[in-house]
Amino acid sequence: MSTKVVLFDLDGTLLPMDFDVYLKDYFVRLATKMAANGYDSDNLMKGIYAGMEAMIKNDGSRTNEEALWHEIIAVFGERVKEDTSLFDDYYRNEFQEVKKSCGFLPEAAETVRAIRDMGYRVILATNPMYPRYATESRVHWAGLEPEDFELVTTYEDYCSCKPNLKYYEEILEKIGVSAEECLMVGNDIEEDMVAEQLGMKVFLLPADIINKYQKDISKYPQGELKDLLKFIKEL
Repeated sequence: MSTKVVLFDLDGTLLPMDFDVYLKDYFVRLATKMAANGYDSDNLMKGIYAGMEAMIKNDGSRTNEEALWHEIIAVFGERVKEDTSLFDDYYRNEFQEVKKSCGFLPEAAETVRAIRDMGYRVILATNPMYPRYATESRVHWAGLEPEDFELVTTYEDYCSCKPNLKYYEEILEKIGVSAEECLMVGNDIEEDMVAEQLGMKVFLLPADIINKYQKDISKYPQGELKDLLKFIKEL
């Protein structure tokens, strides 16, 4: 079956980064802001980590947004609902400084647009654990626009996360194609290459590879973005 859709991961794929450095910067800035507004940093991290775990284990009965906030409310109580504007303000201000912890790959935007111009549908299959504004910000950091993609996955609209195959099934249902018509491009063996189990083709960008279990990666088509273009042209 011919390939019609190319799905891209974002962090470490189109947006270069050392994920641990990025995550530390992200959380330190958030904790600092919220501490200035009366939120204990340890409890905040407890709630956020519990929320991340809840999103990863989401069984599809609620959105990832609902799963996250359920855990944060469990730590701080209902009063946190009155302060959601503080979190929104964080993403519009302090979070923008986290860009400094990321790299930049000019070829990213060029490649995405070249693939789109070749007639493929292009999806941003980034793990939907962030609000839409934060995700769109990271898209901009990569030199792209949300409009470059037919679909961008965020926590408001999805009820599962990578590496759960249900995440990819949600995308397939939304765009109305089969797994065999898709190519997933990413840097994370567990989260991105897992799409192969559904029947998707995969392509590994190993520059910022995440290989938690040190698996053999030799079986995956891989290389730089220029190699991805060549791979797609030969499909």
